[in-house]
Formats: sequence, structure tokens, C-alpha cells
Amino acid sequence: MSNDTYDQYRESVAGRADVSDTPELLAYYRQLEQLKTGALWTVANKIEPWQPKSQSVPVLWRYAELREHVLRSVALVSPEKAGRRVIYLDNPGRREVSAAVGWLYSGLQVMHPGEVASAHAHSSSALRFIMEGRGAYTIVDGHKMTLEANDFVLTPNGTWHEHGVEADGLPCIWQDGLDIPLVNALEAGFYAVHPDLHQAVAHPVDDAVALWGAPGLRPQDVGWNRPYSPLFKYQWGPTYEALQRYARATEGSPFDGLLMHYTNPVSGGHVMATIGASMQLLRPGFAGRAHRHTGSFIYQVAKGHGHSIIDGQRFDWKERDIFCVPSWAWHEHVNGSASEDACLFCFSDLPVMEKLGLYREEAYAEHHGHQPVITPAAA
Repeated sequence: MSNDTYDQYRESVAGRADVSDTPELLAYYRQLEQLKTGALWTVANKIEPWQPKSQSVPVLWRYAELREHVLRSVALVSPEKAGRRVIYLDNPGRREVSAAVGWLYSGLQVMHPGEVASAHAHSSSALRFIMEGRGAYTIVDGHKMTLEANDFVLTPNGTWHEHGVEADGLPCIWQDGLDIPLVNALEAGFYAVHPDLHQAVAHPVDDAVALWGAPGLRPQDVGWNRPYSPLFKYQWGPTYEALQRYARATEGSPFDGLLMHYTNPVSGGHVMATIGASMQLLRPGFAGRAHRHTGSFIYQVAKGHGHSIIDGQRFDWKERDIFCVPSWAWHEHVNGSASEDACLFCFSDLPVMEKLGLYREEAYAEHHGHQPVITPAAA
């Protein structure tokens, strides 16, 4: 079929969902509504688009602007009364589900030294990426992990978990990432508070890293059959070293530079069933080509500064800023330094896209692979 023939066919198919209202049709629709039914052609263009049409919009959340408001919440509410002292990221296109992008939730949580949030469990999968402070820790099913800046920790769905800051630490802020909107859309959400409010530490501190953290090595006679990673904590130091080694061995991707996915050391797959995570290094002066793919992605700048162009809109970012890329949005990343590398942490719903066979990717073919900037640096 030639392109012209295909276009004519496509228009004819689209015509099936282009029916003008008449008094007779409107009366017919009302009769169908009374029977709790409807005519497909009245919604076909909405529910079966030619390509994804995300309700999410690209957003950049500047940490310098958010930080003072996150810290101010300490004087206004306690962890006991608020449950979790979090300022969540609210995408203008997803406010009805409190999502940062697509079906992903994110927020900035703050805790002061000596504070401990009660232990709880829920159907949503979650991760925490440490932004600043000292003395943060998380306990997951009796495994305690101490946390430093740019570390991230898993709290998989169904696990008992609690967070706190040691009494001799400093105020800590971290980014939360959860699939709450997805779980709620599936009408599968449960939440429970631990009967004792806190759980006992039943293993040596940081035992997950001791057992599972050696790259390429697996402990003998230590079984694991759960659908999430047993490592729980992924440290910044080894991650950055791995990226640097990777950079010495390859040019990397023309779209994403040096991109590495955090993995489950048992299966080699994603860290959790519904949320994946990655860290990428952009060499000095790197200017990535534009591409787009299905799935929703939330980035935090772990190191350096630069900008990203998302559907023709430029977003200038620096360390600790957070931005999102909606599904099927053209995007490209640029390292703004000629001498220092930049690193982007990211979490996404990529595991869901892959498992359901919905992942698709496309390179931008025009202008040598770079988008024209329609909107200058976003405010």
C-alpha cells in the first residue's frame, strides 16, 4: 500500500468516528445511556488514538525553590500527625490522581534528627532517593539500611517499612517515588500500620549490601524468590564508579549517553515489578539526540548542570532539580559543562511497559536529530 493510499484509508477509517449529531441521534444516545451503554463512535477517537496522547505535561521542579517550603513543613506538622511529612509533586495534567507524571507519584519528604515514622505496608511499590542530610535510615522487613546522599532504597509492595533519622544526624530530605496512581487505577490498593508501630531490626545493619552488593557475585545457600530485588539499598559511590568504567569502554547511546539500569542481582531484571530505576552519565559537552518512547519518567539531577528539551520546551536544570518526561514526548538531554560530567537519576514505569508489551521507541529524524526549541528556558 502506497503512502497516499494509506493516508486515504486512514482518513476513511477516521471518518467512522466523525458522526454529526442530529436530534434523532441525540435521542438515541439518551436511550443507550439509560441502559448503561453507549455508541462506540462517540468516544472512539478518545479511547483509541493514533498514538499516545499523555495528559501529563513536562514540568521542572527547582529544588532551590522547593527546599524552603519542604523545611517549613517541619514547624507546621509532625510525622505522627501527618503520617508522612511530604510535599508532593503535582503535574497540572494529572492533579485528579496526584501524579507527578503518568501513573507515578513523587514527593519530597523531610525528617529531623531523632524522628521516626511509624512502620507500615501498602500495595504500592516505593523507592527513596536521598538528597541531603546525614543519619537517614530505612528498615524493610527487619533489614536496616543506613543512607547517604544519592543512595536510593527500595520499599517493595507488601513489605513492612519505616524511615527515620538518627539522633546525632542532620535534617534529611529525600525524594519518594511510588506507583500509587497505577495501583489506585487498578483498584488494588491496601494500606496497613504495623501492630507495634515499629518493627525490630532482625538482621545486621546493611546486611542486604553485604550479601548482595558485590557485582557479579552471589552468596551461596542464600535463597530469594520474591519479585523484587533483595539488595534494597543501592549506593552512590559504586554506581558512579561503574558509570566511569562504562564510559571508558564505550561511547554510549547517542540519546542517553552512558545509561545503566539498577537491577535485581538474582534475576538481572528491574529492581521491582512496576518501577524501574537508572542512573546515566552525560560526558562534558554531551548533546543527546532526541527520541521518544512509551512510559513515564521522572529525573533527578544527581550531579552537574545542563538542560533538556521536552516537546520543544527547554528546561535548564542543576543539581537536585527534578523534571519529568511524559509518555511519547520528544526529549533530549544536554550537559551544560565543558569540563565536568553530569548524572541523572531516573525512575519510571518501564517494567510495566515491557511486561505488557507496550514499550515502543522512536528517534527524531529531522534537524540532525535535534528538536527546534519552541519555548525558551522554562520558568
